[in-house]
Amino acid sequence: GGEAGPAYQTEPVTRGGLTVTVTATGTVEPTNQVDISSELSGIIKSVNVDFNDEVKEGQVLAELDTDKLSAQVAHSRATVNAKQARVTELEATLAEKLSEYERVKPLAGRGYSSQADLDVAKAAFLRAEAAVASGKAEVVVAEADLNSAETNLRKACICSPINGIVLKRNVDPGQTVASSFQTPVLFILADDLRKMQLEVDIDEADIGKVREGNEARFTVETYQDREFPARISELRYAPETVEGVVTYKAILSIDNKDLLLRPGMTATAEITVQTVEDAQLIPNAALRYAPPDETTGGSKRTFLQSILPRPPRSTEIAKLETAKDGRRRLWVLREGQPVAVLVRTGATDGVHTQVQDGDLRADDKVIVDTVQVAN
Repeated sequence: GGEAGPAYQTEPVTRGGLTVTVTATGTVEPTNQVDISSELSGIIKSVNVDFNDEVKEGQVLAELDTDKLSAQVAHSRATVNAKQARVTELEATLAEKLSEYERVKPLAGRGYSSQADLDVAKAAFLRAEAAVASGKAEVVVAEADLNSAETNLRKACICSPINGIVLKRNVDPGQTVASSFQTPVLFILADDLRKMQLEVDIDEADIGKVREGNEARFTVETYQDREFPARISELRYAPETVEGVVTYKAILSIDNKDLLLRPGMTATAEITVQTVEDAQLIPNAALRYAPPDETTGGSKRTFLQSILPRPPRSTEIAKLETAKDGRRRLWVLREGQPVAVLVRTGATDGVHTQVQDGDLRADDKVIVDTVQVAN
């Protein structure tokens, strides 16, 4: 029933370790994921694998109908044989024209044959020589067509490029594949799921604290009572902006030897960016505290007012400002009176802050709040 007086809520200065973490969310993904498509159009003749099947590099996943492709190969091979036979014929003609030219040439030199006969024999020889060169070029073209047809025939066999597991199968026997406008994805393969990665988005305010090699621990919804270890293996420079929020992608390596984690799982990671072994610690609330304004220091506050936050007054904002040398002002209770001290702060974990140097004593109690009590 008497006049109200100020009372200070304090907490002691402590010593201990401090761990600074950055929280990020993302998804668990395979280290290497490959989309398997078909370069050719056609009808699927057979499908040899299903979901979750383990496959080896080079293993046949599916096959297209090859009747048309085999016919194209046979046609191209026959064309090559015909062109080669044509070259043989042209080479025989060349030999004939060369023989005629060599017979006429000495006769023309001795005057037994006219110059016109010599010119005709020479021209026939040169035309035969050019025909042989043209025939050989046609053989090369035919062989290229044969090679293309054989390549298409080989591509009718859709094979695995990696050792892995089938995540998706989007094709069935008898289905028509049309790759004219957009290449269809027939299978999605993942590399060894025993080694996966966690792709998380780190806020632009925290990206400067994170480094490659930082340790992390993360949880997923299905195993909320278990933490999984991880390590940052890559930090990407490309920004990603979603609704005005800028983030950067970090890749964390995961050892999934128990195969508990599956692709697409949502994870929340705590990345350890700094560890302080032994330091003088104060609660963060002490850095936010400022004494009541003297003009209202004796006024009473209701119970509801004492538990609701109030906007800082201009005098309180001034008291919260840091000194020019970067030190922070906080208040300690000495002999029942609040005393301002300047300290230089370091790392913080969101609850406590490291004090690197200042006028703070080990037995000090820092003020975190002021309450009104009745005398």
